[in-house]
Amino acid sequence: MKLIKIAMVAAVILALAGCSDQSDPEVSMNSASQEAEASQKAEAEAKREQSILAQINKLADGYDYAKAIKLAKDDPSKKLNELVRGLETEKKDAHAWEHPDQIPHLFFHSLVVDPKRAFDDESTAQGYEDYMVTQREFEAILDELYSRDFVLVNPADFAGLDKKKNMSYRKIMIPAGKKPIVLSLDDLSYYEYMQGDGFADRLVLDKKGKVRNEYVDASGKKHVGAYDMTTILDDFVTEHPDFSYRDARGIIAMTGYNGVFGYRTSPSQYPDNKNLKKDRETAIKIADAMKEEGWVFASHSWGHIATGTVDLGRFKRDMKLWKDEVEPIIGKTDQFIYPFGSDIARTGSYSGAKYELLKEEGFKYFYGVDGTVTAWMQQRDDYQRQMRINIDGLQFAKEQRGDRPVLDSFFDVEKVIDPAR
Repeated sequence: MKLIKIAMVAAVILALAGCSDQSDPEVSMNSASQEAEASQKAEAEAKREQSILAQINKLADGYDYAKAIKLAKDDPSKKLNELVRGLETEKKDAHAWEHPDQIPHLFFHSLVVDPKRAFDDESTAQGYEDYMVTQREFEAILDELYSRDFVLVNPADFAGLDKKKNMSYRKIMIPAGKKPIVLSLDDLSYYEYMQGDGFADRLVLDKKGKVRNEYVDASGKKHVGAYDMTTILDDFVTEHPDFSYRDARGIIAMTGYNGVFGYRTSPSQYPDNKNLKKDRETAIKIADAMKEEGWVFASHSWGHIATGTVDLGRFKRDMKLWKDEVEPIIGKTDQFIYPFGSDIARTGSYSGAKYELLKEEGFKYFYGVDGTVTAWMQQRDDYQRQMRINIDGLQFAKEQRGDRPVLDSFFDVEKVIDPAR
């Protein structure tokens, strides 16, 4: 009997306890809250791991193995530590580019989006055919460069000041078979004369802060997307991160007359522009976004002057306009790309008043034009110099004639040329 009573009492206590749990909403809510909190923590942890993994993959694809290894080692959950061994193997397999003084440089102008409009006017068609390539041609060239294992590098990747403040070559660590290359774009201003001729009209920032082109087609319809070299290349690198060494893009040679990026930002040329302040603010945001993306800005002089032949007084006045009107937008730069390829010297070392002016203004990297050699570079203690190959209709025609062809190393002209030419 005693045992039966004890069992009955125990049963009653358990029943009461069960009833208490079911009838107490606070206990039930606490339990649900804990479960939700645990689920949120697990979800947040998974997102954190995915984010770090994406960063590691991006760094490794761009050959920055040291940073990728550090991220994997520093993972607090230790789950990503297992990636370290594979990353160290990739790092070990990378080798320094054996010809640091032989890096080719190809340059373009803004791309023709609509050949029918660009090539239809006798007064401008020849100029566009001579100095521009079409969007179709540029995209084909990118495909060829990528298939031939070229990798984009920026100036600071291959040369910079050493501990003694002298210019020296730097090691570009890439897998065997990969080859460094520099790309640049001249005159990203969308000059007034180009309006309505089948080019993009300006750069804009989309809702996510990404730099895009605004383009108006022949029917007057406005489009926002990738319609010029910079935006197309950004998208290409996103799709093919191994085409870019440590997130490099290229160099943009900027002038100041007619403004920048399609905005009339020059106070001296557009004093009556009611949107001058807003245009300059927008241009600054675009420049900042492009630098964040990996682009490097260079001076192309304010007025696109022939620096090699212009008198020193004109050169100084132009430099002042650059500093007053363009530098506040794109920031200070140590890169100078000669307009028309008008270098201040031939193949000898730099000297003289023009060089002293450029040096005083902080320029250390200089670029001319030579479409007859695949690569030409010159380095002295205080500067780095490189020649660029013009990629345009004139060079295409020269290659087709067999007149000292150099483009075979990069792409097949016959394959990339647009039938619309």
